[in-house]
Amino acid sequence: MIIMITKSIKHFLIAGSLCCGAAAAFTACSDWTDHYEDPLSLSGSEPTIWQAMQQRPELSDFCDVLTKTKVFKHHKKTDVSYADLLDGAQTYTVLAPVNGSFNKDSLLSLLATNRGDSMVERSFVGNHLSYNLISNDGTPTEFFLLNTKRATIGNNKALDIPIKEGNIKAKGGVMHVLQSALPYRNNLYEIMLNDPRYSLIGEQLASYEQDEFDPNQSVEGGMVDGEQIYADSVFIERNLLLDRVGKLAAEDSTYLFIVPTADEWQRVWQEAMRYYRFDATVENADSLQRLWANRALLSDAIFSRTIQSSPTDSLITYDYDRRYPKYHVYHRPFDEGGILYGATPVEYSNGTLYTASQWPFTPQMTYHRELKFEGERTGLILNNNLCTYTTRVCAADSVSENEYLIITPNGNNSNWTMTFKMENTLAGTYDICAVILPQTVYDPNAQGKPCMFLTEISYVDEKGVAQTYDGNKKKFMTDPTRVDTVVLAENFTFPACNYGETNIKYTVKLQCSILARESKNYSREMLLDCIYLRPKKNNDN
Repeated sequence: MIIMITKSIKHFLIAGSLCCGAAAAFTACSDWTDHYEDPLSLSGSEPTIWQAMQQRPELSDFCDVLTKTKVFKHHKKTDVSYADLLDGAQTYTVLAPVNGSFNKDSLLSLLATNRGDSMVERSFVGNHLSYNLISNDGTPTEFFLLNTKRATIGNNKALDIPIKEGNIKAKGGVMHVLQSALPYRNNLYEIMLNDPRYSLIGEQLASYEQDEFDPNQSVEGGMVDGEQIYADSVFIERNLLLDRVGKLAAEDSTYLFIVPTADEWQRVWQEAMRYYRFDATVENADSLQRLWANRALLSDAIFSRTIQSSPTDSLITYDYDRRYPKYHVYHRPFDEGGILYGATPVEYSNGTLYTASQWPFTPQMTYHRELKFEGERTGLILNNNLCTYTTRVCAADSVSENEYLIITPNGNNSNWTMTFKMENTLAGTYDICAVILPQTVYDPNAQGKPCMFLTEISYVDEKGVAQTYDGNKKKFMTDPTRVDTVVLAENFTFPACNYGETNIKYTVKLQCSILARESKNYSREMLLDCIYLRPKKNNDN
């Protein structure tokens, strides 16, 4: 059976000098000299590995396919066949399946189509050749095939396929005759694209494929009208989404990947799309919405095995940050209540896929996060009036990031204003808070007085029209005896998000509001620790 591989999978099967470079990247069998003479040093009378294959009638079907399969180089079909390569100066290990163990006619039919030729190259031909010189001995050896898949050989088996006759030396390599064709093992990316159960996810992933021109590997061909022309252009296949969260097509990495069933994916994807709804004035709003919704879901669903210290105790994602230990870490993942509990695991070539009937995450666990705008981040201050401000360090557990902002009025009766911008808010519901510190954080003997102030929240609606919420002019009074979290707006829903946007549309204004006659009972000084947005479940969810 031929696995249908889309254009998204990079073709590593290239001819010429690049083959030698790829061969150097793999580890050849260290015990080669214990079994063979150097295949490259054999006398001229020895047959090439291709000629040795042709002398064996039971390999005629495999030879027919190799003759008709052309090498692709940088996504372009060349005139060089794999028969030509095996009859040349390069060195290969060939894992040759005998006649009748695969459907030759099906392969030849695919080779006659525009897309099938590259599919056969990767899923069949490249699945039976290696740049490594690999012997069949008593100790299984792991190596890479030409299509970058991992394989093992040893104890008269290659990937559990019995070896009919092994260690056949020839000029240019070694051959092992197999009783049947090697199975093609999908990686996690391929299974998303090829399995109908995951087609909704696969469609999203495939939409971010992009060929990126690499001038360093391309061959320059002169200048025309002042611009560099390339005689041979090299393009590197990338996936702009997976580059950020986990390269699921990479065969040299191993992952744990959690995916929901189709219906459940549709539910959580639509939910994420609502959170990343941009206003109508944002350029490419639809594309941005889809990009960030997909990233929000996948960034906590992909775990690289290489960065886990103890997977049974906890799993962390690439986004994990020790400064914010609440997010992107999942404890006891396999235990009841853990994110992998009850999910069905299936092994693929570069990791394990866990399919869950219910998505084990909520938006508040992953992307609808707490947002803190630290007072000492003076770059968040858009404007201020009738006051000065400075920052101060205070190493205490009760002070966020161990710093805060002191707002000082210009005069005894100055009712100052200060406006802060809010970044990366989602179209979600929050409690919008200000964390105010008591004066005792810098003077233990201070007899603090409360500060009284108003607030104003500015944002835009779905059409991009500016809106303001003033809380019905409610006055807030701080508690001078403790760290005081003042809720400026409870269960406040932004109709549109400004995630990743640089245009300032979302702000919080604080305005001191103390009458002159009240001055003796209140303080116009404010020690602002941070503006804090506490995520809540969306009103429409």
